[in-house]
Amino acid sequence: MTERLDRGLLDFAFIVEPPSLSHYNYIEIPGVDTWGVLMRRDHPLAALESITCDDLAGIDLICSEQSMKADIPRWCGQKADTLRFTGTVNLFYNGSVFVKEGLGCMLTFARLADTSPESSLCFRPLSPVLENKMYVIWKKYQVFTPIAELLVKRLEEAFHRPL
Repeated sequence: MTERLDRGLLDFAFIVEPPSLSHYNYIEIPGVDTWGVLMRRDHPLAALESITCDDLAGIDLICSEQSMKADIPRWCGQKADTLRFTGTVNLFYNGSVFVKEGLGCMLTFARLADTSPESSLCFRPLSPVLENKMYVIWKKYQVFTPIAELLVKRLEEAFHRPL
């Protein structure tokens, strides 16, 4: 996303890692996203209340490439090398279809999938807890269209950031 911002292809990006303050202005979105494992209800891990790195040994895992490199090692340290990643996704929906079809479990954020009692999927949080903050970023000294300026103003108002 930052590459697209830098090339002028995007005005804004939503990211889940702290922005480079030397290159971007940003607004921090309140709250955090909590990580966990999305799986089929009939998966053996579904019986657990939370999932540890050791619980994932030998399990086929799906995750975004970015998260495999940054977030998951932050959560489980050197044990990240013991995890068996069998697929990567850029779109959550695609990963959830793979999970429904029994192709693995997906490391992802909470509340993205339908995990209601009627759903074939369930979500279990990671232990220890892994969380990410979200940010809206844009290039410093960006000249915006009037509508883009209005968006920044509305975001600042919504998230109580001083103008």
